[in-house]
This record gives sequence, structure tokens and C-alpha cells, in this order.
Amino acid sequence: MQKFISMTVVLAAVLSLVPCSPAGAQGAPGPAAVSARDDWKAEFEAICAGTQDSAAMTSDELKNLIDRCDKLRSRIEKLDETPRKVYLKRLQMCRDLYAFVLEYKEKK
Repeated sequence: MQKFISMTVVLAAVLSLVPCSPAGAQGAPGPAAVSARDDWKAEFEAICAGTQDSAAMTSDELKNLIDRCDKLRSRIEKLDETPRKVYLKRLQMCRDLYAFVLEYKEKK
């Protein structure tokens, strides 16, 4: 159990090191672009914010977050190349952590 907790803490720490905004982002987007960006980004932040508490979540909560990751993926795939790569990687890391914790809980 201690190894699992250590692994969860390490994964959460790694996720926190990934930059929130892609390097080289330029220009100020217009109001419509900001609204569209904030829509998916707010969902992204809500999903990935729970990684530090993933070990304390129920199996249903973890399954819900995994489903939300899968749905958000298609929205992120529509972004420009640089933010798409950054946020798809970060989303996949969040999803993988939730899947790992869920698998561990189901094996218990």
C-alpha cells in the first residue's frame, strides 16, 4: 500500500510540473476565442485537478473522470498544433493516473 501511495504522489508531482500554457503562445485572442478556449480549458482543469486526491476517490468517481477525459479529448484535438500536443499529453497523463488507481482498487 505504501508503494501505491508513493507512486500516486510521484505521478501527481509530475503532473504539476507540466506547464499550463504552451511555450511560444503569441497574440491576444478575441472574445469569442477566449470563451471557446475557457470552455474546454475549465473542463480540463476540473478533470485534472483531482489527480492529487485520486487515491481517496471511489471507483465510480474514477470511472466518471476517465469518461470525462475521453469526451474532452475530441475537443482538444481541434486545437492548433502546439496547444493540442501539450494538452493531449497532459490529459492522457491524468487519464492514465485515474485508470491506474481504478485498476488498483478493483484488484483489492
